[in-house]
Amino acid sequence: MHTDQVRVVIKIGSSSLTLENEGLNMEQIRYFASELAALRAEGLQVLLVTSGAVAAGFTSLGYKARPKLLHEKQASASIGQTLLMQAYHEALAKYGIGAAQILLTRSDFTNRKCVHNASMTIDELLHRGVIPIINENDTISVDEIKFGDNDTLSALVANLVKAQKLIILTDIDGLYTDNPRNNPLAKRIDHVDEITDELYQIAGGAGSAVGTGGMRTKIEAARIGMRGGVSVFVGRSYEPGDLMIAYKGNGKGTYFDAKHHNLSMKKQWVGFHSVAAGTIIVDQGAEKALLNGGKSLLPAGVTQVEGDFHPGDVVEVRNVQGECIGRGIVNYTPWQIQAVAGHSSEEVTKRIEVSRIEVIHRDEWVTLQSYKS
Repeated sequence: MHTDQVRVVIKIGSSSLTLENEGLNMEQIRYFASELAALRAEGLQVLLVTSGAVAAGFTSLGYKARPKLLHEKQASASIGQTLLMQAYHEALAKYGIGAAQILLTRSDFTNRKCVHNASMTIDELLHRGVIPIINENDTISVDEIKFGDNDTLSALVANLVKAQKLIILTDIDGLYTDNPRNNPLAKRIDHVDEITDELYQIAGGAGSAVGTGGMRTKIEAARIGMRGGVSVFVGRSYEPGDLMIAYKGNGKGTYFDAKHHNLSMKKQWVGFHSVAAGTIIVDQGAEKALLNGGKSLLPAGVTQVEGDFHPGDVVEVRNVQGECIGRGIVNYTPWQIQAVAGHSSEEVTKRIEVSRIEVIHRDEWVTLQSYKS
């Protein structure tokens, strides 16, 4: 990296940038540009992950409402992305700040060379005083490889650039114990140290017709960010100075603390960027050992294997209920696992020849779920 300046990633959703069925809200674009400029004036390096391309473009094609079909969304995005970048460019230019467009797909993150190249490009843009404006490449993405929402993309970007904080802006001021629109007794959760199943149950579906990300996707993004050592804020910014207040710790929203989490870049790639080549099913004892015991996965704990993979590939590990509990780099082929599944390490050495006894070594394992006894 060129500098030791603090980096912060801001994610703005469609509902904050567009007027329903009317395209871009230029007043909001100008407001956010002033907020980003204020962060820059404090010496921070700022990256923006923005939604809004489809919402900005569909009216230009004559659609009465946001389209549902993939080819209609892609056509809308191809127009809307240029309108979105033009709006940001003009709004930021008033503060003497340049804007650069970076379009990414999920497959870019699965390729370690692409991830490295993206990181180098972002690093250079920040060094030159430009704000990288990042969006999913909706024009070419297909459903199978889409992020589904830019919340996930923003968390992956924050981890990639080693940001100090990820600020996810939405139209609700944080995570509540219940839906505050329906329940006046709902209370805001100001701080989260650990993401539990209860938090996921609290989170509902998508919040507006314009955007795609509900509070659940924001919790998932917070989980990814936290695992990479990035603190996350989810909340609102609608008055001058709100973004700076959110950065400094007193914002209108929920803070997710990352002080107990910090995965290496390799483990981030294994856990969140890579594409799993297969699946290994483990028994309850192995599940407990992996999630609570700090152990490697041994053949004795394996019950089943699915897919076609090779040693060195990333595989998904599931429990007997079918829930994904983590991912790791496998040391066996499927036939080798089938030959020794359920057997002791001593028996394994009699049956097959492998370079190491662990199916997945602890150092190449990433936990994605807590163990429930």
